[in-house]
Amino acid sequence: MFGSLSSTIMSLMIGSYASSAVTFPGVKLIYDAGMKFDMIMWIWAGLAGLVFINCVLNWPAEGFPTPDEVDYSKLLTNQAAPSSEQKAVGERLNQKNGDVRHSTEKLPNGHDADAAPSAVPFRRSVFSPIFLWSLVTMGMTQLRVIFFMGAMNKMLEYMVTRGAEHPSDDVVVLAEETVSYYSGIFGALQLLCLVTCPLIGYIMDWKMKECEEEVCASTGITQRPKRDRKIQKVTNSMRAFIFTNVLLIVFGICNLVDSLPLQIVTFILHTMVRGFIHSCCGGLYAAVYPSNHFGTLTGLQSMISAVVALLQQPLFIVMVTHLHGNAYQVSRHAFTRR
Repeated sequence: MFGSLSSTIMSLMIGSYASSAVTFPGVKLIYDAGMKFDMIMWIWAGLAGLVFINCVLNWPAEGFPTPDEVDYSKLLTNQAAPSSEQKAVGERLNQKNGDVRHSTEKLPNGHDADAAPSAVPFRRSVFSPIFLWSLVTMGMTQLRVIFFMGAMNKMLEYMVTRGAEHPSDDVVVLAEETVSYYSGIFGALQLLCLVTCPLIGYIMDWKMKECEEEVCASTGITQRPKRDRKIQKVTNSMRAFIFTNVLLIVFGICNLVDSLPLQIVTFILHTMVRGFIHSCCGGLYAAVYPSNHFGTLTGLQSMISAVVALLQQPLFIVMVTHLHGNAYQVSRHAFTRR
């Protein structure tokens, strides 16, 4: 829908979704003000129900076509009193579309031109090496990111109490104040998702403008694109994945350092990785797979990543019981495995 800026717009939407975690400090303030936790959850469930109803009522009747699927010649011919330049462009597009239709009239296995967009079976996309490796990457990243969110309070508490089994009252009060202060900072920093996600979208849209055909206004001659669109999309997605994984490694290193002020940098990196990894995956699927597989592959990847992220619960139990709240042991082993 947005041409060469499609990945930037997509990452901005993903950033708005990821930044919704900023409600965490708001819920905490409401709970500290005296509202019961059950009441907060019921109100939250009601708001979620309204969102679901809104999605059902505003479900589009037809799917949005990709820029490659739009027949611009029909758009030009349907306009009232088109100019001579628009007529020339429409004639060239009609001729180009006619050549494409002629070349795809007889496809292998007896398929016709209407079946061309769905010629690639969904099973082939699911069992492709790129998708399977993306499942491994997303599962590990989701587990690492979500476990940090769940163990953050215990980690901060351990940095204050130093793992003492029976800390003094002053240390307990200091630990509570420290956890509350840094938890508030972490919640407020979730808004960074909305600010930083367009950066990864810009990386995925790098030089995509050069992949479009240009029509000279004076001569009306169509110039060939300077770059291949498919190759540029895949190259940009690889760069985005490399950049995101570098941030994830730096996040793991900062998380191992026993310094409270440095944890603010860890919060920032955690927020960036949360938004970047989904944008990278979406851009990769849009570049490699057919458009009619994009939504299903994205949903399948999200479901499998969520299942892998359930491992955070046994990790948290091990941290609280056997490791006595020492989250650094879990983080160090996870970092050395990666």
